[in-house]
Amino acid sequence: MLNWLQPFGIFCFLDNQQYNFSSPAFECLAGAGFLKKMVFAKDNALTSLQAFLDQHNDWVFGHLGYDLKNEIEDLSSNNFDGILFPNIFFFIPEVVLKLNEDQLQIGVLDGNPDEIFETINGLTPVKRNMTVPIPQLKSRFGREQYIAAIKKLQQHLLRGDCYEINFCQEFYAEDISVDPLSVYNNIRKFSPNPFSAFYKVDDKYLMCASPERYIRKVDDKIISQPIKGTAKRFPQDEPGDKESKEKLILSDKERAENVMVVDLVRNDLSKVCEEGTVVVDELFGIYSFPQVHQMISTISGIIKPGVTFKDIITATFPMGSMTGAPKKRVMELIELYEKTRRGLFSGSVGYIDPDKNFDFNVVIRSIMYNASNKYLSVSAGAAITFKSVPENEYEECLYKITAMKEALL
Repeated sequence: MLNWLQPFGIFCFLDNQQYNFSSPAFECLAGAGFLKKMVFAKDNALTSLQAFLDQHNDWVFGHLGYDLKNEIEDLSSNNFDGILFPNIFFFIPEVVLKLNEDQLQIGVLDGNPDEIFETINGLTPVKRNMTVPIPQLKSRFGREQYIAAIKKLQQHLLRGDCYEINFCQEFYAEDISVDPLSVYNNIRKFSPNPFSAFYKVDDKYLMCASPERYIRKVDDKIISQPIKGTAKRFPQDEPGDKESKEKLILSDKERAENVMVVDLVRNDLSKVCEEGTVVVDELFGIYSFPQVHQMISTISGIIKPGVTFKDIITATFPMGSMTGAPKKRVMELIELYEKTRRGLFSGSVGYIDPDKNFDFNVVIRSIMYNASNKYLSVSAGAAITFKSVPENEYEECLYKITAMKEALL
């Protein structure tokens, strides 16, 4: 019988915002149980993962933690980490579920699909235990501290150390108990975003409502869709909501941020794509989500023959939208000025299919939880340029975590 308590991932890569390319093969993909799991040594994790992928033609689910940067570049991470996801973890699931609008497909390598279906049919929704205290999130930065840090970063920008930096802060709760699946269901209700995920590795959980795709491969084509540019939504005020969206479209600052990350992604993809094939399919696309309007661009290219998964990740990770430019220097500044290790936040979860096609999101708009030490973490950030108004960037972080706070009520 399938052990649902083993590594478990649900990836709702819906593409329901119609991002200017063909429809997906499913609405939701889930992998449960494991036949093999892979935790890799920090010094040769990508090499070990590539060797495993070369040996197996199976569905593979897993994650790439932000601190994989230390293997790709000569960097280090020494800040506090309360969640403790490994840098890289992948598993071959015992069961794969593919859900379309009107059809559920169940794939098993060793077992009976009918029994799995009966198990799913017999599940009942889990209701929150109202006697459990609601987590009260604290910030690693006070408002004035965060603003002061941005002003210091702007001095680096003025000196030409970097051009843009994604600066994040953590909100956290200690000694708290939550039901992760209930929290995830709440997140999906408040913030039904296209690259959401529920992901479990032993005692560590990710409840993710990401609107952003990191990278997707379909045959010889690779696609990246960075987000840079955010405006608050006003769902109860239609004129105000429309005005906020129009300000985003016309904002010189937000467009400059978006162009900068598009150039960074184009440069990354050019390392693994055929010359002349990297194109910007959509620039400054505006997409509306429950809490925010976002500016999203789409970049694609045709992969060179012989390029591996390891090659693609080495060329593109971490994603430019969560670092800034130039990548190595801003990652050094992130380590210096942020107060906690990012871990899985601003990393990626996703899947690789038996044909070696894959899809990975950007881990943002997420709650992470370690059930053993009862530590809960929510992080958010903003792109800092010399034109940034520090007070506005702080407020942007607050409304980016709105859905996460509501999901914990």
